[in-house]
Amino acid sequence: MKRLYFLLILLQFSCSSQKAEMINGVSFVASREKVTQDNIEPIVNLNANYAAIMPFGFIRNLKEPTIIFNTERQWFGETKQGAQQYIEQLHKNNIKVMLKPQIWVWRGEFTGDIAMETEANWKELEQSYSSFILTYAALAEETQVDIYCIGTELEEFVKNRPNFWFELITKVKEVYKGKLTYAANWDEYTRTPFWEELDYIGVDAYFPLSEEQIPSMAMMREGWQKWKSKLADQSIEKGRPILFTEFGYRSMDFTAKKPWLVDRNQMDVNLQAQADATTAIFEEFWKEDWFAGGFVWKWFIHHDRSGGAGDNRFTPQNKPAEVVIRKYFTQN
Repeated sequence: MKRLYFLLILLQFSCSSQKAEMINGVSFVASREKVTQDNIEPIVNLNANYAAIMPFGFIRNLKEPTIIFNTERQWFGETKQGAQQYIEQLHKNNIKVMLKPQIWVWRGEFTGDIAMETEANWKELEQSYSSFILTYAALAEETQVDIYCIGTELEEFVKNRPNFWFELITKVKEVYKGKLTYAANWDEYTRTPFWEELDYIGVDAYFPLSEEQIPSMAMMREGWQKWKSKLADQSIEKGRPILFTEFGYRSMDFTAKKPWLVDRNQMDVNLQAQADATTAIFEEFWKEDWFAGGFVWKWFIHHDRSGGAGDNRFTPQNKPAEVVIRKYFTQN
């Protein structure tokens, strides 16, 4: 009976995937300034049909319960006003939006480790986070974005306060009527308890694929197999498609070893490794019935001065990986 249930879900995915539009998105980085048509045009030329807009809230450290957000001290694109302007400009170009408010911990500490030491502080964090997320849920409804992401890589918060998250989802649904997801880290998503309450299983897809300095395409595709099967199982078990809320690789040696690294290392630039890793992820996932698409990490508003041949960071802009993305976004 259980096997029959899973097969029925898979058949449902297969039938709906013939109608559903693949999400070919970019993570559109917040800037100090408003966006113009000149900033949007490269996204149009990439054949992207979605962009993730990411307003930010800030906390002072991993034990701090108060989230500071939507202030005059923030960059324009990190605020509610900025997010709305970005969304409206993208919508004018028929580009759909996932609104994805995120938290930044001072000094760049990992958000997944945010955890309080007292019940009082947990309650304060819950109140502060609710205010943050419901503020942007209202904006998501007002601007009619297609997807709203209720959190990004907050495993300790989710693990320690699961009831809060179920209650938060109910509150969000009272405000916003579109599709919902949560962006779980690559090693977190199997423990996230509320997928059935959302529309997509959101995964930030920084899975390690190879220990090699210069991994071949075959190595990286082989490295995907164990992760891919687990993602497919999760999708079938929960009855929800997988959405890569973030995916991407740095243009450097060892790009597939620890794809989550955001440090300022001086690792040798390797443009081909980034292009190959990007090709591998498209080849492995974009034709799967249980897969909804994803958002490239990351895309800066000033395309002409972003990325380039000497850059070993994540952005594919002005690199061979951009050509790869355009190719697959055009095909799918």
